[in-house]
Amino acid sequence: MNNPAPLNGIPSHIPADMVRPFILNSRTTVYQNPFETIIPELHRGVDAFYGSNAMAGYSAWVFRRAVDMRELFSDMENFKKKGNTGFSTMIGDDWSLVPSELDAPMHMQFRKVLNPFFSPAKIGQLESKVRTRAKSYVDAFKDRGSCDFVKEMAVPYPVSIFLDLLGLPAEEMAQFLAWEQDLCHSPDMDDRIRSTRAVKAYLLAQIEDRRKNPGDDLISNALQLEVGGRKWTSDEVFGHCFNLYIGGLDTVSSNMGWHFYHLATHPEHQLWLRQNPGKGAQAIEEMLRAYGAVTNSRICAKEIQIGDVRMLPGDRAVMCTPLASRDPDSCENPNEIRFDRRATHLTFGWGDHRCLGAHLARRELLIATEEMLSAIPEFAIEPGFEVPFFLGSILHIPELRLKWKI
Repeated sequence: MNNPAPLNGIPSHIPADMVRPFILNSRTTVYQNPFETIIPELHRGVDAFYGSNAMAGYSAWVFRRAVDMRELFSDMENFKKKGNTGFSTMIGDDWSLVPSELDAPMHMQFRKVLNPFFSPAKIGQLESKVRTRAKSYVDAFKDRGSCDFVKEMAVPYPVSIFLDLLGLPAEEMAQFLAWEQDLCHSPDMDDRIRSTRAVKAYLLAQIEDRRKNPGDDLISNALQLEVGGRKWTSDEVFGHCFNLYIGGLDTVSSNMGWHFYHLATHPEHQLWLRQNPGKGAQAIEEMLRAYGAVTNSRICAKEIQIGDVRMLPGDRAVMCTPLASRDPDSCENPNEIRFDRRATHLTFGWGDHRCLGAHLARRELLIATEEMLSAIPEFAIEPGFEVPFFLGSILHIPELRLKWKI
């Protein structure tokens, strides 16, 4: 397989008139909601273009239509995942994130082993713990009349659950988040390399400790799992732990920030949820549809034509779920958020590579919404506060100051 084109190198087979910048993944902060500005503008353009800065360090094809993204998600023969994040090659290694960077048929063998640990039934067993944790964070600020929702709820609440599942110490949360910030959001390659090495060293030490002192956690569990009649290799165990680290520290926090930004700016939807407490799951699906946050990628393995785009081996393609969220070709009035809509979306991916942690994410989002609305009266953005929006492979809101009457 050929190497994907670097940031400033456009392959010769790419038509010059199809190349343009992809600002949605620019790793910058803006003060206008990209779902109201950048994304609608992209949907008024072509179905696909070649983004000269589509991923960190790489150029790639950008498809705006959900139907094309579903094809890319589902086509495991022509589009490969191995190496798509670049974390391993960045530090001169050759491990893969497990299972997210595995290709067929190995991917499904590992998913078959892992799915029971992330099933609705298994996640349901965490209900009491998740609700208690959510309530404890809300209780800490509910009588104050204000909070920075991201700092005080959206980040620590799901991250604390994740740390419990991996058996990692909560007191090290700040360090874990600092590494994650560099890994996923820093525009500086040296920061990403340094943090990747730091996370690798930390996780390897934790894995070695669980070999000697196994516990009831996902790291210890990975050491006992088998695939194809054999135990997982050391690289596979580590790749799984690194995958959990990346997935557990960011995506739910980002989703939660977007959801509560929406509720804070749409009091009619707050009221609807308060009046219809049994329909929270349906409302959350619509917000997941409307505020897809993650962009990931595939690497083309064989020459293929998608619409007007001719892709060659080594070309990258990005699946930008924020674009899919608001695709007018797949959703009627996509910029209108309707809690009575039976939403379908690509926020958790599509097909065999659908997010392993989707059931836990949904449960955490629902419980957070229920606990906030039961404890806090109508809330809004703090007067005078200008909401920042971070553009990157995970769109998120770094700070969200909310205010309510007490």
